[in-house]
Amino acid sequence: MSDTRRRVKVYTLNEDRQWDDRGTGHVSSTFVERLKGISLLVRAESDGSLLLESKISPNTAYQKQQDTLIVWSEADNYDLALSFQEKAGCDEIWEKICQVQGKDPALDITQDPIDESEEERFEEIQETSHLVELPPCELSRLEEIADLVTSVLSSPIRREKLALALMSEGYIKKLLGLFRVCEDLDNREGLHHLYEIVRGVLFLNKAALFEVMFSDDCIMDVVGCLEYDPALVQPKRHREFLTKTAKFKEVIPITDSELRQKIHQTYRVQYIQDIILPTPSVFEENFLSTLTSFIFFNKVEIVSMLQEDEKFLTEVFAQLTDEATEDSKRRELVNFVKEFCAFSQTLQPQNRDAFFKTLANLGILPALEIVMGMDDLQVRAAATDIFSYLVEFSPSMVREFVMQEPQQTDDDVLLINVVIKQMICDSDPELGGAVQLMGLLRTLIDPENMLASTNKTEKTEFLSFFYKYCMHVLTAPLLANTAHDKSSKDLQEGSTKINPVCPDNFQTAQLLALILELLTFCVEHHTYHIKTYIMNKDLLRRVLVLMNSKHTFLALCALRFMRRIIGLKDEYYNRYIIKGNLFEPVINALLDNGTRYNLLNSAIIELFEFIKVEDIKSLIAHIVDNFYKALESIEYVQTFKGLKGRYEQEKDRQSQRLNRYRRDARSLDEDEELWFNDDDDDDDGEAVEKRMEDDFSDSYGKYMEAKKGAANGANGANNNGKAAAIPPASPAVTPNNSSTSSVKTVALPATPVVKTALVGLVDYPDDEDEEEEDEEEEQSPRKRPRLSS
Repeated sequence: MSDTRRRVKVYTLNEDRQWDDRGTGHVSSTFVERLKGISLLVRAESDGSLLLESKISPNTAYQKQQDTLIVWSEADNYDLALSFQEKAGCDEIWEKICQVQGKDPALDITQDPIDESEEERFEEIQETSHLVELPPCELSRLEEIADLVTSVLSSPIRREKLALALMSEGYIKKLLGLFRVCEDLDNREGLHHLYEIVRGVLFLNKAALFEVMFSDDCIMDVVGCLEYDPALVQPKRHREFLTKTAKFKEVIPITDSELRQKIHQTYRVQYIQDIILPTPSVFEENFLSTLTSFIFFNKVEIVSMLQEDEKFLTEVFAQLTDEATEDSKRRELVNFVKEFCAFSQTLQPQNRDAFFKTLANLGILPALEIVMGMDDLQVRAAATDIFSYLVEFSPSMVREFVMQEPQQTDDDVLLINVVIKQMICDSDPELGGAVQLMGLLRTLIDPENMLASTNKTEKTEFLSFFYKYCMHVLTAPLLANTAHDKSSKDLQEGSTKINPVCPDNFQTAQLLALILELLTFCVEHHTYHIKTYIMNKDLLRRVLVLMNSKHTFLALCALRFMRRIIGLKDEYYNRYIIKGNLFEPVINALLDNGTRYNLLNSAIIELFEFIKVEDIKSLIAHIVDNFYKALESIEYVQTFKGLKGRYEQEKDRQSQRLNRYRRDARSLDEDEELWFNDDDDDDDGEAVEKRMEDDFSDSYGKYMEAKKGAANGANGANNNGKAAAIPPASPAVTPNNSSTSSVKTVALPATPVVKTALVGLVDYPDDEDEEEEDEEEEQSPRKRPRLSS
C-alpha cells in the first residue's frame, strides 16, 4: 500500500473530556513490521518526529465526523482524533481504514463498540443480533418510539444499533416532519413525546446524528421539539429568541458562506447545550461528550478561517481605530474582537500563540490604547476583557509594546497610564472593573514572569520605565487624598495625627485600598525602585495618614504597607521611619482604638511583636525612647514589656562595650573612690560581706587560674590590642591579661562582685570569656548601692 500524506492535527481526549492538541503533521498509512500490521503514522511537520503510531486494529471502532475528522478509542480512556485540513485527505485515509477492516467506506462508523463484558454481551445477544427495529414514523406510534429511545440509553450496544437505524432510514427528518404536523394541530401529547424522542437522540451521543440534526434545514425544528418539555406548563420560546432577539451582527461583511453557516450553527448548538438541555445527572454526564467535541471543533475551525482571512481582520482593525467610525459601529467591532478572543481559548497553546501574534501584528495594542480611553462604558469594558486576554497570554508582549511607545508623547496616552486611569475612574460603586485592572497591572509589574524572558534586561528596563512614567499616575489619588495642611502647627512638628482623609467616602476608600495593595506588592518585589520612590516622595508618611480613616479596612491596608516595609528588615527603611517619627500615627491608632479587641488592635500588636521577636534594635530603641510611657499601661499582652526588656538588655551591652574600650586609670580611680564612699555608708553589712569575700576569693582565684590556662593563647593577642588602647600611665594593665590585672588593682568588694558577675554570666552567654570578666569589673560599682540598700 502506497504512502498517502495529508496535513492533520492530532488530538487526544483528556480527563476533563477536553481535546488536547498534540501537534500538526502529515499522516500516512503503511505496514509497520514491529506492529505487524497496517498502521497510521503522523510525523510532525516541524521536525519530522513521530506524533502518532497507531495500528489499524480489525476490532477498533473508527468514526468519521464532519467530513474532516476521524475519531477512535485505543484503550478504555484513551480517545484519539485526526482533524484533516482537506476533506479529500480524510476520505482517503478513511478508505484505507475501511479496506483494512473490510468495511464499506460509505458508513461513518466501522465497528459496533464493545463496552460491556462477555457475559453482558451474551445476555443481550438476542437483542443485538440485528438492527433495532423502529416503529413506522406515524403520529399514533410516537409514544412507542419515545419508549424505545428512552429504553436503549442504558445499553451502549443498543444505543449504537438505534443510531444506525435512525441514520439508515432517514428517520430524523421524518420525525421533524411529524413535529410540524403536531404543532399545526396543537397536539400537546404528541409534542411531549417528540421532546422525549429528540432529547433521547441527542443523548445517543453520535456525531453522525448531530450532522443531520444541526443542519440548516433541521436545527430550528430540533429546537422547536425541545420547547415542549412535559414538566413545563407553557412551552419556552427558544425559536423566537434565536430568530428575533438574537441578531447576527456582521461588523465587516463575511463573504465566505461556509464560515457564516458555521458561525450560525455553533451559536445555536451552544444555545441548545447551555440553555435548552437540562443539566445532565451523574449518570448522564458522558452522554453529551460528543456534543461538546462538536462545538469545540467548530470553534477551532471558525478561529482558523477568520485568522487566515487577513483582509477581513485588517479591515476590522482599520475601522476600529478610524476616528470617523461611528460609536455604535465601534462598539460592535470591539465586541467582535472580544468574542474572537474568547473563541481562541478553545485553541491549544501553540495555536493560541499564533493567534495572538497575528492580532499583535495587526495592531491590537495600539487599537486598545485608543478604545480604552473612550467615554463609552461598554466599549471600555469590552476593551478591558480583550486586554486581560493579552496580558494573561503574554505579559512580555504587552511590556515590549509599552516600552516602544514614543517617549516624546504625553505620559497620559501611554497604554499603562490609560489602564491606570480607567482603574482610578471606575464608576462602578463596587469597583469591579478596577479590581480586574489592578490584577492585570500586578501581572505586568511582577518580576516573576520576567525571569524566563529571552531579554535578560527586561526586568530592569521595564521597572525603570514604569517608575519614571507611570508610578506618579498610580499614586496620584493617594497623594491627593492625604495632602498635608502646610499651615498646621502640629504638622510642622512632624505630627500626622490631624491630617484629614478627604473625601473619606466608601468608594474612595476602596480605590485607595486597591492602590495600597499594589504598592505593597511593589515593596515585596521591587526593592530598589520602590525604596527610592518611597524615600523621595515621603510616601509612608502620606500612607499613614489613612490610619485616621473611618474605614477600618483602609487603615489596615495602610498598616499592612508599613508592616511589609518593616518586614524587609532594611536599615535604610528603619532610619527613614525613625527620622520621620512614623510610628506616631500607628500608636495613636492603637490608643484611639481603646480596649476594643478587633482586627486593627491585633494587627498593630503583631507589628510590634515582629519587631520584638526579630530584635530590630534601632526600631526598638526608637519606640521605647519615644512611646513607652504611652504603651506601658497595655498589659493584656507582654509585647511592650518585652520591647522594654530588649531595649534594656541592648543598653547594658552597649554600656559594657563602651566601658571596655574607653576605660582608663582615672576612671578606675573614680570607681574605687565611689566604692569606698559607698562602703562607709554600709557598715551594718560588713561582717556578712567579709565572709562572702573570703569564700569568693578562693573560688574566684581558682576560676581565673583555670581560665587563664585555657585561653592564654587566643586572648593574649586580643588583650595586647586592648592594652595598647589604654594610656601607659595605668599600672593596672599588663600585656597578658588586662581584665584580670584591672580586677586585681582595685580592691573589689566581695558581695556585689559575686552576685553581679554570676548574673552577668547567665544573662549574656553569647559574650566571649574576656567580656564576662569585664562585666565583673564594671558592674560591681554600679550595682553595689542596689544590693546594700
